[in-house]
Amino acid sequence: MDDIADTLRLLRDSLRKFVEKEIVPKAEAWEAQGFVPREVLREMGRLGFLGLRWPEEYGGSALDARATALLAEELGRSTFGGFAITALVHTDMATPHLVNAGTPGQLKRFLPAIVAGEKITAVAVTEPDAGSDVKSIRTRARRDAGDWVLKGSKMFITNGALADVYFVAAKTDPEADSKGVSMFIVEKGMKGFSVGRKLEKMGWRCSDTAELVFDDCRVPAENLLGEENRGFYAIMKNFQNERMAIAAMATGEASKAIEMTLEYVRTRKAFGAPLWDKQAIRQRLAMLAARVEAGRQLVAHAASLDAAGRDCVKDVSMAKAYCAELLNEVVYDCLQFHGGMGYMRESAIERMYRDARVQSIGGGATEVMLEEVAKRL
Repeated sequence: MDDIADTLRLLRDSLRKFVEKEIVPKAEAWEAQGFVPREVLREMGRLGFLGLRWPEEYGGSALDARATALLAEELGRSTFGGFAITALVHTDMATPHLVNAGTPGQLKRFLPAIVAGEKITAVAVTEPDAGSDVKSIRTRARRDAGDWVLKGSKMFITNGALADVYFVAAKTDPEADSKGVSMFIVEKGMKGFSVGRKLEKMGWRCSDTAELVFDDCRVPAENLLGEENRGFYAIMKNFQNERMAIAAMATGEASKAIEMTLEYVRTRKAFGAPLWDKQAIRQRLAMLAARVEAGRQLVAHAASLDAAGRDCVKDVSMAKAYCAELLNEVVYDCLQFHGGMGYMRESAIERMYRDARVQSIGGGATEVMLEEVAKRL
């Protein structure tokens, strides 16, 4: 077995044990309170789960996209999508902006604490009128006495209230369309920055989601992240990582839903026999299991392309569209096979059904993904 395969096998074992011991028994309480406790992320940092792809000099493990896929899949298997997305936004959706574009000084200042789980991150691009259409954002940034001054708001920001460090997109040249977007490092407590409403969601209930407000927020010039007016390209680049994580997370959730349903239909009796004896049910579950495995292999292929430094936009877009839609199909049927119990709030499959719906929306809606694929056919 080669070194990377052995490393990933050990990582999967460690993650699965952590999820079963530290997440599954506790996360129902987090659903009620609406956020994941900070100490959980600190423990993940202590175990090395928050810096899998980041340089060793900052506390990371210097692995590649295959580690991202594995992490996301195992967190998805927790059955708590809100917990999984809280961690994945920190590890693979927000922090890559710092790693990819940060100066040596910025990396030294922020990354060790991020890898340790001492500082939590969020990425703030989406606005009330701009989601996947990044070039349409309205938040502005202007220079003033050596600082940048941000004015505007962000919406649907995961880790919005929990985070300490935010990577924020703003227009620095409003007339330049996509060529006028820049990224900034905004820290909690900066004058003019505040967390607005905490948002109530259909699912992902233990994921903190909030509105952010920038009311002439003053940001030091050294907190410009990357080149001025090159933020759009940084966002597009990082979308691949984000979408791969969501696709892999979906395969973990789907495979766990099938496992839970198999256990249920083998013990639940109807008309004098276990539901498993019904040919239609067992064949449907068999086909869903095959399709989940196909999705997992598609994610693995996209991750391998990324790890080899090859273009993976088409493959990642395929994986994100396919796996997110498949997850919704899987949990729909699994809830159906649970019958009335599947509709009860005490049932994990009911929570997974609600959680799954957003995964064909967040990180790029299925329709956007299919357009990305179509352009490359």
